[in-house]
Amino acid sequence: MQQIFRKSGETVPKLRFPEFRDSKEWDFTKLGDIAIFLKGKFLPKMALSHDGAYPCIHYGELFSKYPEVVTEIISRTDQYENHLLSKVDDVLMPASGHTPNGLAKACCIKLNHVILGGDILIIRIKNGEVNGEFLARYIRHHEKIVLPLVIGSIVYHLYTNSLKMLPLFIPEPDEQQKIADCIGSLDDMIVSSEQKLEALRLHKQGLLQQLFPQPGENRPRLRFPEFRNSNDWPIKPLGEIFDEINETGFPGLSLLSVTGQYGVIFQKDLNRRTTANLNKGKYLRVIPGDIVYNTMRMWEGRSARTSLEGLVSPAYTVCRPKTETDGFFFAYYFKTSAMIDQFRKYSQGLVKDTLSLKYYAFSQIPAAFPSLIEQQKIANCLGSLDDLIATSEQKLETLKQHKQGLMQNLFPNLVKK
Repeated sequence: MQQIFRKSGETVPKLRFPEFRDSKEWDFTKLGDIAIFLKGKFLPKMALSHDGAYPCIHYGELFSKYPEVVTEIISRTDQYENHLLSKVDDVLMPASGHTPNGLAKACCIKLNHVILGGDILIIRIKNGEVNGEFLARYIRHHEKIVLPLVIGSIVYHLYTNSLKMLPLFIPEPDEQQKIADCIGSLDDMIVSSEQKLEALRLHKQGLLQQLFPQPGENRPRLRFPEFRNSNDWPIKPLGEIFDEINETGFPGLSLLSVTGQYGVIFQKDLNRRTTANLNKGKYLRVIPGDIVYNTMRMWEGRSARTSLEGLVSPAYTVCRPKTETDGFFFAYYFKTSAMIDQFRKYSQGLVKDTLSLKYYAFSQIPAAFPSLIEQQKIANCLGSLDDLIATSEQKLETLKQHKQGLMQNLFPNLVKK
């Protein structure tokens, strides 16, 4: 157990609501003094269903599917007899796992009569002395105190006898509720932002399928008004649209950095740069407008239109438009299911993970594409949606960081550094 501070003033959080600033310090106790401990009963995964008669929680769902406060149940089951049922404000924790970190994921359930499966530790607070939401957030925030209680090497376990000794510093009930409500309202904002972000992503996915032709077709199902009476899209092999840029040089790993003059597309790391002199050596260079795709992953829709000058590793193929085209249009087009099916069809390899799409095969793939003006209209539409998605992602990340900062300031720092 790590050392816990108990000096005067060290059990008070940095941030306290105005009405509690003159209140006493938080009281020290142990989890075993304020709660009783129960264990869920056997509930195999095969017993779970979406249309079962009774709501239930499988212990594995606590790791990733449930937030700190549970108000809706994901799974159901038809097995009811001899099970342990939840009570409002129970705090649930997984009792075992293949990694220790997940065992600090406490959840407060706000529902009665939910079946709790085996390997779920249930912390049932005595006489309502502590707010369940407050306790669940407290445990999650102080995981550095919880994790030393975990035992195991291959499979890790969290036992009741150890958890009873967990030290707690608890404020008065009104302050507990205020903290729980504050963080809860921020959680609501985070969930709302996540839902809006998911809606934007689904909208983009739908547009990708509607703004481009389906397999075997040469006209999209959704067309902007000014193009609805235009001709069908002509079909041409990609080799008539793109040339391969096939220089094979690549700067050594020692020349990769985060501060070099030129960007580098290297495996999954898109933020590397190089100190190499591009005027010396025959490097595989890209310029704005080039299409870059991972030779081994094109059939997963892994392609992009470059917007900067830089280098790419030999794992990528660079295709440069030889006719007047919009690179962003094709970058989006290549992510549609119709084109991904084509890439998979023309790729070569014995099994899925070894498929490779070389330029000679890429150049034979037929594609339907419209006039440059219509290409730009489609690219601008999807680009604007990408901007909205990026803004929403940033807003969501800001909210999560704000929550993390609040958690650090609304709870005392109990672990000695």
